Amino acid sequence: MFGFNIALLLLVVLVVATLFAGIKQVPQGYQYTVERFGRYTKTLMPGLNLIVPFFDRIGARVNMKEQVLDIPTQEVITRDNATVSVDAVAFFQVLNAAQSAYQVSDLNYAVLNLNMTNIRTVVGSMDLDELLSNRNTINEKLLHVVDEAAHPWGLKMTRIEIKDIQPPRDLVDAMGRQMKAERDKRAQVLEAEGDRNANILRAEGFKQAQILEAEGKREAAYRQAEARERLAEAEAKATLVLSEAIAKGNVQAINYFVAQKYTDALASIGTANNQKVVLMPMEASSLIGSLGGIGAIAKEVFGSSQEKNKVESRTGDDVFSRGCYMRLKQAVLTSRHMVKP
Repeated sequence: MFGFNIALLLLVVLVVATLFAGIKQVPQGYQYTVERFGRYTKTLMPGLNLIVPFFDRIGARVNMKEQVLDIPTQEVITRDNATVSVDAVAFFQVLNAAQSAYQVSDLNYAVLNLNMTNIRTVVGSMDLDELLSNRNTINEKLLHVVDEAAHPWGLKMTRIEIKDIQPPRDLVDAMGRQMKAERDKRAQVLEAEGDRNANILRAEGFKQAQILEAEGKREAAYRQAEARERLAEAEAKATLVLSEAIAKGNVQAINYFVAQKYTDALASIGTANNQKVVLMPMEASSLIGSLGGIGAIAKEVFGSSQEKNKVESRTGDDVFSRGCYMRLKQAVLTSRHMVKP
């Protein structure tokens, strides 16, 4: 009886151990590889899985989630012989658990060294200025190269990012001076362009002013010429009327014409600003006598055909002489200084 109990107990223990060895629970985000007598047979997915007890065993527990790998800082020499410090971060995900477990030893260490070597290769093939301004290009080149190299390991490189690029301190100072010089040059260029545009605008404004002034002078000259033309026409018309009157034998017309010009001349002389002393005949009888002499000459020219108008002409001469006397007197009074001869 005692032996039967022991056998039963051993049987229960064996059943429990068999169940424990044959049932495997895989958590989400992981995959387990199964080995039979040391040889890979299959991969267990997340959840409950059954294996052959005592013949199969779990080989590798592979993390299938996306993983982050920090790449430490390393010194890299660029193509133009500048030494820079570069660090980065890499993101990768295992797609094939069997390959990641059996194609490479120490997966993380392998991925780390693969990224570091390719960073030196890519960065060393670029100039410093290109390196500092084209980080996206560097990231794309690194991702393409490393992903292709890690493909046999069952990996997918999802992202590689350069975190920091640090040139030497003296090189940073030189770059700062270069940037300042470039900005000063651009400022001087912009200032010169502004001065040039301002000078051009001023020249254009002066040109337009000269054109407008010339057009104004031309218009004024045209108006003055037109005015002189109208005045000349009026003078010509007056002269024509006077000539017709003289031709008809009107002695008063020529007397009036000569007296008017004479008195106008005296008035102009007397009212001139630059005249301080004016010498002229003050006796009106001299002017009347002169007018009478002119009238006599005109009567002799017209001849005896006008004898019938003698009385009327003499009367008109007297009236005209008095008018000329009054005009002469008014012209003399407007002068500044009068001196009798």
